[in-house]
Amino acid sequence: MKKILFVCHGNICRSPMAEFVLKDMVKKRGLEARYQIASAATSREEIGNPVYPPARRKLAEHGIVCAGHQARQMTKSDYDDYDWIVCMDRANVRNASRIAGGDPQNKIRLLLDFTERTGQEVADPWYTGDFEATWQDVLQGCEGLIEKTTRS
Repeated sequence: MKKILFVCHGNICRSPMAEFVLKDMVKKRGLEARYQIASAATSREEIGNPVYPPARRKLAEHGIVCAGHQARQMTKSDYDDYDWIVCMDRANVRNASRIAGGDPQNKIRLLLDFTERTGQEVADPWYTGDFEATWQDVLQGCEGLIEKTTRS
């Protein structure tokens, strides 16, 4: 089983978008039993909150439901529990590494590292309001991630 944890700052926009996009992709491919997919925050600011309404609307435009999501903070034990800790930007990578106490197994990556856009960050709609750009980044990253994880 492939265990993937998506991480962003608050766990209300980018990381839950990635979580639910990848869950939708694996479901459509009949691979649900081969994946465990979740998301978390590096901060405590939004703990317990649902997916941010514009992010929820963007997912709904594509037939993806994210009901029941509650933001949570990443824990040190998540590092051991997941095969990949997939971050939306470099600040998330630094903070996830700090929470995990380092990255000795090289599990912490940027989502767009699974594409030809290695080193680039997923657009942050919290600041830009551009949920379409975030959607495109998340979609591309998740497609690359599923391609990589179904091969290995």
